[in-house]
Amino acid sequence: MGGASYNSVITLDEFPQAISQTIHNCYFDETIGNTGAGKALTLSKLGFNTTFHSLIGDDSFGEKVTSFLKEPNLHFISDIDPNGTERHLNIMNSRGERISIFVNPSSDEPSIKYEKFEGHLLDSDYVVINISNYSRNILPICKRLNKEIWTDLHDYDGKNEYHQDFIDAADYIFLSSDNLPDYKPFMLKQIANGKKLVVCTHGKDGASAYTREGKWIETPIIDAYKMTNANGAGDSFFSGFLYGFSIGYEIKKCMQFGTITSGLCIESKLITNNKLSKALVESEFSKYYV
Repeated sequence: MGGASYNSVITLDEFPQAISQTIHNCYFDETIGNTGAGKALTLSKLGFNTTFHSLIGDDSFGEKVTSFLKEPNLHFISDIDPNGTERHLNIMNSRGERISIFVNPSSDEPSIKYEKFEGHLLDSDYVVINISNYSRNILPICKRLNKEIWTDLHDYDGKNEYHQDFIDAADYIFLSSDNLPDYKPFMLKQIANGKKLVVCTHGKDGASAYTREGKWIETPIIDAYKMTNANGAGDSFFSGFLYGFSIGYEIKKCMQFGTITSGLCIESKLITNNKLSKALVESEFSKYYV
């Protein structure tokens, strides 16, 4: 649940200086974006029978978002956002860094009867609640139904109160160290508070996991994957990890699958690599880790 937008993406070698100027050359694209869409598309390509809920507007942008989600294994359900479809302007540089401007944010409190999702929740092996504000209202229902929650805090800074409901409710937490360079105390605290696993990604510096057994697991990136576009890399890592987890692999191997799916993602101009499949991921694993 949570997070589908229609994005305009501008890619430059370097971010522009904050001065008046004209830029004559860039790579420009318009495509689906956001964390829920990224995870839903990637998980469906990895063979999960995926149900994805998000808000879209009753507008042409909503139609475009829906068209991208017409994929095998992916069942998209939505409610109408009175604000219109969420839209972002993403400015990327050659290192995969991003400036994201919310051109049209989604509604914080849309009128939704959340009880209608109970059947989907009960049928699900894995429940992923993204940090769209409207999604926080389903957290108590998940808990009442005894469903474990996976969440992704993205560039959480360790103190932003916006994220706290998701932190409190989650059993499995993913985040980035972009705004939390001293990430280990946060991860230690979450395991001490009863979380089952915390994973922190570090871009080109790989990823770290901390388990409830008190074990640190570090995974470097695979240098063979060449940067084209970093949009969706974190969601692809999450999805690759969950793929390995669903098979019952040890955490180290799950981290390696996440590394592969994120690497394949950055080689694509989209938020997930269109060539992605279980067979490709298993083949890449044999190439780099066996």
